[in-house]
This record gives sequence, structure tokens and C-alpha cells, in this order.
Amino acid sequence: MSNVDKPKSLCQDWLAEGGLRPTRQRMVLADLLVGDGQNRHVTAESLFDAVSATEERVSLATVYNTLRAFCDAGLMREITVDGSKSYFDTNMSDHPHFYWEDTATLSDAPADQLQISCLPDVPEGAEIAKVDVVIRLRRT
Repeated sequence: MSNVDKPKSLCQDWLAEGGLRPTRQRMVLADLLVGDGQNRHVTAESLFDAVSATEERVSLATVYNTLRAFCDAGLMREITVDGSKSYFDTNMSDHPHFYWEDTATLSDAPADQLQISCLPDVPEGAEIAKVDVVIRLRRT
């Protein structure tokens, strides 16, 4: 049974939350991202590799475009590391991340242990949209 043939309610509900039509490609990617109810941190390339390991076929360009649509719909958030490497997170709550330099992976850090006591004044005519905290780790 292919991913598209599985019971779809969780993935369909997730897509509906963002107002997105459940196309075949979206359903395949949604199943890999949230089909088991767990949160994920993925790159476009790692999600493409996960699709390639199944019998489904989705191009890398479609993976990129679909991740962008999921972010635009408020279903995922993009975390940028090093200004060029993007990770996509299905956990939409405010929380910090650990970036593991040796494996180039991202994981959730405990939000209840983070304290930000002061932020700089923003320029006139601007407001803070969000604060991303990425803590870079190196194994010892």
C-alpha cells in the first residue's frame, strides 16, 4: 500500500488547517512530515531522500515548492542556519533549537529553560515579528 492509499485524515486535517488542497504530492509529503503525529526538522534534501525511499515519485523542485507552501500556510516554520541552510520545523510553538555542527542536524531545545531578559530597541517604524534562537553545539 502506498503512502497515498493510507488512511488520510491526519494529513488531510493538517493541510486543511492551512487552507491547502490535498494534492497527491502534498499528501505524500504531509504523510512523511506529520503522518505519525510526531514533529520533524527536515531539509528539502532530507525530505526528498525520504520520498525517494518510498514508491512515490516527487521531484526535488516540488519538495522545495511544497515546503514553501506549507510555511506560507502557517503549517511549518523555516529555521535558517549559516544564512544559507534551511530547516523546516513542523512544531509551530515558540521554542529554541540546538544545531549539531558535526551532523548538521537540528533538534528542539527545552523552551522552559530559555530566558531572554532584554531585546534591543528596534528601529522606528519596525516591530519584532519573532525571535529565533539557535544554539550551536559541538561534541566534546
